[in-house]
Amino acid sequence: MPPLAAPPLADAARALLGAWPWIVFPLLVLWRVRGSRRLDEESPEVSDDAPVVSVVVPARDEARTIGRCVRSVLASRYPRLELVVVDDHSADGTAELARAAAAGDPRLRVVRAPPLPPGWMGKQWACTCGAAESVGDVLCFTDADTAHAPDLLPRAVNALRARHVGLLSVVGRQELGGFWERVTQPLVLAVLAGRYGGTERVGRSTRVADKIANGQCLLVTRAAYAAAGGHAAVRDRVSEDLVLAQRVFSAGHGVALVLGGGQLATRMYTSLSELVRGWRKNMYAGGREGTRPRSLGRAIFPLLLLFPPVMLLVPPLLLALAAAGVVAPVAWAPVATVVTLLSTALAYRRCGVSPLYALAYPAGAGVLLAIVVQAIARGRRVSWKGRDYGAADDVAPLGQESV
Repeated sequence: MPPLAAPPLADAARALLGAWPWIVFPLLVLWRVRGSRRLDEESPEVSDDAPVVSVVVPARDEARTIGRCVRSVLASRYPRLELVVVDDHSADGTAELARAAAAGDPRLRVVRAPPLPPGWMGKQWACTCGAAESVGDVLCFTDADTAHAPDLLPRAVNALRARHVGLLSVVGRQELGGFWERVTQPLVLAVLAGRYGGTERVGRSTRVADKIANGQCLLVTRAAYAAAGGHAAVRDRVSEDLVLAQRVFSAGHGVALVLGGGQLATRMYTSLSELVRGWRKNMYAGGREGTRPRSLGRAIFPLLLLFPPVMLLVPPLLLALAAAGVVAPVAWAPVATVVTLLSTALAYRRCGVSPLYALAYPAGAGVLLAIVVQAIARGRRVSWKGRDYGAADDVAPLGQESV
């Protein structure tokens, strides 16, 4: 029997041509995130004229995480700080656990938020109350499920001052415990990276819609916070961190983003149901804030939201259907599948997950698709921590109309 002939060059070319979107888009993401700055590049030393920093932690039913957060903040090497934990009507002893974690440290104050006013979301109200109770020249808003390294605040304050910006947020490391976290979270983060690019791209852009912040750790000068209208200006926004950054920028203050995987860790979700509920809340109502009002992108936003999970799922689905004899083999599907395996393996590795999880990426992409479909179906209506919220009208952030 003569040896099998190699596939004709024309067939190989057609396969590559058919797979071009799956080849180009990962390369585009890598190009967009290039040159991102890390907090490790900043000095951990504290200058004599360092400002007082008020760390504000909004906390509603955070018994599981509040102790670790409080202990980590109070272990900071930054000497001039106060910690304000705002108990947002918790029913699980959050306030008592915060006090116990501080072990009598006078730098901690636990305040109870007044009743939630109409038109406000809970986190924004708690942040507003914490800011009003604080005395620092720099406000650091951070979530109760975060853990801070001792050098986080020194480095972050130095970065804020060296860059002469009004707002700086830190993108930390995601702690991924369970299977569903590990196969889904890196894909979500890769989608965000593809949309906004690297830290320097966010900082350099002159478009308001390109500004983004990470509410898990956000430092803002009191002057910039006041100029932007504080959390009152974003009281009804799902992605309050993103819109606050846009308003700070529109008010004439710079916005910066920096990678701090060695200084900040966050366990966002601990189960599949938590993961779905959390991203469902942010995916649609929050994601629209990253598009310009009355633009084509906002008009077709649901389709844009469906694009990433569908792109991830189509190649392996076609291979499976062809193997089952349901459809004829598609020449580009194997190429697209291999490229997607390699790109997702890189995404998992960058999130501290074994690249072998890429073999299960269709499961993560399936969860992502389910989240997107549910988010689109719910629209701008969100539910979180026992509260149901309506949605803000499509009002452009301050100054965006002219950008």
